[in-house]
Amino acid sequence: MAITGKDQWSVEIKPAHGWLNLNLKELWRYRDLIYLLARRNFVSLYKQTILGPAWAIIQPLLTTVIFTVVFGKIANISTDGMPQFLFYMAGNVPWTYFARCLEKTSETFLANEKIFGKVYFPRLCAPIATVLFTMVSFLIQFALFLIFLAFYALQPNPVVHLNWPLVALMPVVLLEMGLLGLGVGIMISALTVRYRDLALLVSFGVQLWMYASPVAYPASLMMQNYPALAGVYMLNPMAPIIEYFRAAFLGTDTFSLGYLILSVGVTALILFAGAILFNRSQKTFMDNI
Repeated sequence: MAITGKDQWSVEIKPAHGWLNLNLKELWRYRDLIYLLARRNFVSLYKQTILGPAWAIIQPLLTTVIFTVVFGKIANISTDGMPQFLFYMAGNVPWTYFARCLEKTSETFLANEKIFGKVYFPRLCAPIATVLFTMVSFLIQFALFLIFLAFYALQPNPVVHLNWPLVALMPVVLLEMGLLGLGVGIMISALTVRYRDLALLVSFGVQLWMYASPVAYPASLMMQNYPALAGVYMLNPMAPIIEYFRAAFLGTDTFSLGYLILSVGVTALILFAGAILFNRSQKTFMDNI
């Protein structure tokens, strides 16, 4: 029987069909919820901590200092002529953002089990909110990086300089990092519904990925020692992104726009595969949890 007049439904919830049934219009309608979830995540992260959001500054500083001592001083790894502290910070800031996006979104189903079982909303709202709240920490760390960059750039004979055409690409690269972390994270979260062991391997896998990326060393080191593997190495989408940061803000000359375009392509494939797996898993999530 048709429903007319004041009895019309304002929202109709129907079972999702197909492997890739993403209702982007519905996600947009729930944008206020995404904001509230992002705000909740940020507040709960630093709630009942003494230093609060200051941890967003302390963590990259400590990591950069350790990298400078271990890789710069003890191992004496080349930094392509750049100041060691600034070189490692330029790698740590983008990597930390990506790694946190991946780790937090990979917990989407398990961390939101109770709320998912009580009320309906597009399940992608939760991982998207995670990416947004993580971006706040990234912006704080990036502002700190710019302060140190200004200090080195204002020296009498600066060895660092900004590449303004590349700096203009910053919003695009930031979006790519978020989408990459989102894609890998929702892929893992979909698999952990059935295979809980993956949840225990995420942190270990992120650490291995970091050493496969030019965070603690320049990509030129890999290119010079293993030129035959250069193309394979750059299939790692985070490698061109980190090289971009150093080329844009430090002025290194090892960056290739072609590799960044390749990185965008790999990110798109990962996001597409993650969306398919996530969409399939959310249908039977409550039955498998």
